[in-house]
Amino acid sequence: MRKITAFIFDLDGVITDTSEFHYQAWQRLADEEGIPFSRAENEKLRGVSRRESLNLMLKGRVISEETAQAWMERKNRYYIDLVKTLDPSGVLPGVKTLLTDLKAAGLLAAIASSSKNAPLVIEKLALGSYFDAIVDGLIVTKSKPAPDLFLRAAQELGSPAAECVVVEDAAAGIDAGKAAGMLTIGLGPQERIGHADLPLPDLSQTHLSDLLKQLQTK
Repeated sequence: MRKITAFIFDLDGVITDTSEFHYQAWQRLADEEGIPFSRAENEKLRGVSRRESLNLMLKGRVISEETAQAWMERKNRYYIDLVKTLDPSGVLPGVKTLLTDLKAAGLLAAIASSSKNAPLVIEKLALGSYFDAIVDGLIVTKSKPAPDLFLRAAQELGSPAAECVVVEDAAAGIDAGKAAGMLTIGLGPQERIGHADLPLPDLSQTHLSDLLKQLQTK
């Protein structure tokens, strides 16, 4: 039976739905710059870095590096303003129960997010005491689907990659978890996360004992 010692969580769309904040911030920037952008196009930005998100939004439009940096900083200001409205009620259903059960079972937990604002979000949600490590876009430069974020999180936790479970809501995140040699739980529609080791609609009806039972046979 496979040994599991740690769970590594993505942040946006897994712990809290700040993905809506990202959409609103990108949409505001796009509107200001006259760039067509939609919710459907925003789905392609799920789980990727800020720079890659900008590249996808530009759709081949060429801007200078100076302009790109200024736009990313502006988008981030819009996002931060929205994040400041977060409070503990923004934690998604089932998350707090799972984190509590992990702690009680002596299992480790980490955040691994491409977001450079992960510590601020965790602070606003009052979840800091549940996580043994937070790895974000300021610590690791290669974003998902590269496995770097998850490998660094495992290193910070002191857990072998093969003993870690990644919890993700993005296809790129599932790919990154698999590339790291970790088990994967995918949250969301089958067409997006169906290739995860354990696909689930969300965490609202999950119990740690059931998750471990299903994952340890993978």
